[in-house]
Amino acid sequence: MVAKERNLTCIVCPRGCSLKATVDDGVVINVSGNLCPRGKRYAAEEITAPKRQLTSTVRIENGSLALLPVVSSASLPKDSILACAEFLRSVEVKAPIAEGQVICSNILNLGVDIIASRSMEAMLEKN
Repeated sequence: MVAKERNLTCIVCPRGCSLKATVDDGVVINVSGNLCPRGKRYAAEEITAPKRQLTSTVRIENGSLALLPVVSSASLPKDSILACAEFLRSVEVKAPIAEGQVICSNILNLGVDIIASRSMEAMLEKN
């Protein structure tokens, strides 16, 4: 098979290096343009198994707001993001919630937890 080149912009740090990756039969054989080793790892992962963080919201009962912001504890496979977001539409928690509290453990058996990205107190009941 003939090697192909792919151009990428590294998103690991603010530098945004312009990367050129050479791919042969689905394997990254060379990366250039990176100013640090993280760029090389990023290019290899982005081409072979891209991942993304998931930020979303879930419903919260008796919270000071109607929705609680949540985030994945680690990057998820890119092709699973929409399924995870759809699953979170069915999740509802009850206030109070502490920042960092696990809201959904091991989402879709991917080995990643969904955690609260802020604390939320319960609403005070009116007398």
